[in-house]
Amino acid sequence: MNFALSNDQKMLRDEVRKFAENELAPIAPEIDISGEFPKESIKKLAEMGLLGIVVPEKYGGSEFDFVSLAIAIEEISRACASTGVITAVNNSLTTYPILKFGNEEQKEKYLPDLCSGKKIGAIGITEPNAGSDVAAMETTAVLDEDHYILNGAKRFITNGTEAGIFVVFAYTNKELKHKGITAFIVERDTPGFSLGKHEDLMGIRATGNCELVFEDCKIPKENLLGELGQGFFICMNTLDVSRIDIGAQAVGISQAALDEAVKYSKERVTFGKPICKFGMIQNMLAEMATQIHAARMLVYYAAWCKDAGIKRFSKEAAMAKYYAANISVDVTRKAVQIFGGYGYTKDYPVERFYRDAKILELYEGTSEIQKLVIANELVR
Repeated sequence: MNFALSNDQKMLRDEVRKFAENELAPIAPEIDISGEFPKESIKKLAEMGLLGIVVPEKYGGSEFDFVSLAIAIEEISRACASTGVITAVNNSLTTYPILKFGNEEQKEKYLPDLCSGKKIGAIGITEPNAGSDVAAMETTAVLDEDHYILNGAKRFITNGTEAGIFVVFAYTNKELKHKGITAFIVERDTPGFSLGKHEDLMGIRATGNCELVFEDCKIPKENLLGELGQGFFICMNTLDVSRIDIGAQAVGISQAALDEAVKYSKERVTFGKPICKFGMIQNMLAEMATQIHAARMLVYYAAWCKDAGIKRFSKEAAMAKYYAANISVDVTRKAVQIFGGYGYTKDYPVERFYRDAKILELYEGTSEIQKLVIANELVR
């Protein structure tokens, strides 16, 4: 068993970390307040080859593995959680399903733009009345000669305000329930497609999160992704991959919180000595470091399972996402506690980390859903 990163993975980590510290961390507080989508940062990430990390070079990607993708998302999220999830969505929720399930014509048409940053990607799963229960979606797609007519709405769509390419799921046959869901590639300028409410979020505030609205939206038949009725399978397979990235995002946010807590504990003096010399603070720091290390190993292992071609890695991905999200909320809370009253102000970044961490327990399947996935895999 080898826990060492390859030379390529180390180089990628160091390159992304340097960029994140120099370019992303300084603007993270600003875009958290303004909610402005970091277009220039995403453009630079594209130039670094970080928008199509696992995509083959022939489609414009960097052709790295999934462990490398996790490493990159961790390092970006360590500096800016918003930019981290923007990058993760483009990689795992848009380019990946097109690469995995798209035909050659679709790959050649869409992947180069997604990898180059010419167009940003997003995915449409969640609806106003359908979250964890994907089969409860109400969006429909009806075949009309050479087009599908799409009607419905999607909610809480990361990258929504900026994306040019969307992977959208809809019912093509409601009587078949989840077996009647189909995936489609929807372009931004498609007639009948519009953006709805822009969400004012608690954390990850610069992610262009909004509602998608489809009103008699005409989707060319050739934009059907995968096979008719294969949408639920595509969705679940895609989420398995994406949950690894969200676990990596959680690790990045947690590591940033620990870094700040350690630094502050050395500087803050009370009762005549730095607070890092007090047992209670040392206990919290030790717990935080151990939690982060365990979460990172779960994330890397799940990514390794995907790279190794293990057919079913749903349990490993769910474990990574569940544990990493859970400890991120706890680690960031402890960081705020170590800062005391200052941790509750915007003078220090730990309050932002705390807000950013909460979403990790909600998107890509809530923590409760992750536990259901894990349990179902154990008893199947």
